[in-house]
This record gives sequence, C-alpha cells and structure tokens, in this order.
Amino acid sequence: MAVTCTAEEFTERLLALATEEQRAEYRRYFKPGDDTFAGVRMGDVFALAKECVGMAPAELGKLLDSPIHEVRAGALSIMDKQGRARRTPPERRAELYELYLRRHDRIDNWDLVDLAAPYVVGAHLAGKPRDILDELAGSDDIWRRRTAIVATAYFIRQGETADTFRIAELLVADPEDLIHKAVGGWVREAGKKDPARLTAFLDRHAATMPRTMLRYAIERLDPERRAHYRGLKARS
Repeated sequence: MAVTCTAEEFTERLLALATEEQRAEYRRYFKPGDDTFAGVRMGDVFALAKECVGMAPAELGKLLDSPIHEVRAGALSIMDKQGRARRTPPERRAELYELYLRRHDRIDNWDLVDLAAPYVVGAHLAGKPRDILDELAGSDDIWRRRTAIVATAYFIRQGETADTFRIAELLVADPEDLIHKAVGGWVREAGKKDPARLTAFLDRHAATMPRTMLRYAIERLDPERRAHYRGLKARS
C-alpha cells in the first residue's frame, strides 16, 4: 500500500478547502465547545482521504493529534478505507486497531467514532476474542462506550448478531442520549437479521429502556408491534 501524502501535506491541502460558510454550518450543527472546526465540507474531507488512502499509521497518528475536527475526521476516514480494502494485510489492520484504541482520546465525537469503529475495530476482531468490546462498554468515557456498540456493525453485516445484543444489554441503562440512539439503531439493524432476538430484547427492556432508544429500536417494526412496545413503556 503506497503512501500518497504525509500528515503535513494532507492538513495543508485540507485547510485550503475551508470556508466561513461551512464553519458557520458546523456551529449550527454541533454544540458550542464540542470541537474546533476549520469549515471543510465532509465530502471534501472524504475525497482527500481517498487520495491519501495509503497513509502510514505514524502519519495518521499525527493527524489525530490535530485540534481540528476535519483533520481528525480525515485520519479516521483513511483508517476506515484501509480497513475496508481487501488488499490491506493483517499487520496493517492490527496497527490501525491499536492506533484507534491507543488514541481514543482524540476520537471524541459521535461522527468520528462512527467513521471507523466498524472496519477498524469490528473487522479486526473477526475470528478473535471480543472481550475488548465489553471493556469499552464499561468505560466512563461516552465515546469508548459508543465504539463498543458501533463496532458491532461489522458483525451484523456478516450475519452475526450476538455481540450487538450482548453489548446492548450492557448499555441499555446508559445515561447518555448519544448512546441511546446508537444502541437503538444497532439493535434495530441486528433485528433485521435475527427478529426473534430483537423481540426477546424488547420484551425484556421496552418498559424501562430510554424512550429514544426504544423509538430507534422499533422504527422498522409493523405498526401493531410498535404500538405494543410503546404501550409497555407508557405503562411503566
């Protein structure tokens, strides 16, 4: 896998694409103080990441050091693209996985987690013990907890749902709305592969799980079943 640019080159090219209009858009979309935004459209971030898809882990680590959200998003987009590529050797996959976990302090917003967790964390764990997901789910850090559930998207795509429901059980009482959305969304997707397991999960938790989580989880059910589970919640 050829190195196409350095972290310095990537950052310079990326910041040249920034506009005040896009910076203002991010201010409306993200809460004040969430992060520092240069004002680069995510489509442009991903296009540049594709050009620099061969960047080495050492250079990716430098991008993760950046205080600028779009630069870190670029690093995670490159990591995701390498994780998805069939030609990526196991040694590189392991490096990406270790970099993601080691620098999780820099993966500190929901979109950054969602960019790379499935194919950097999940794909690396295919055929391996997955205890790390339980460890992440027990973290005090919301973004590590989100990684725990989002990484299971890779397994769902392979037709495996056990890990998604196991991690969902650990997070079903989480206090954070961004975890509620992730758990609800991921069990919904897992339920497409294994409806019986989704039904069992909802039968156990619909009455007590957060409303947002329930809304996401039942979104694709038929109207009668949605009404049933909403009724359980209403009576709780």
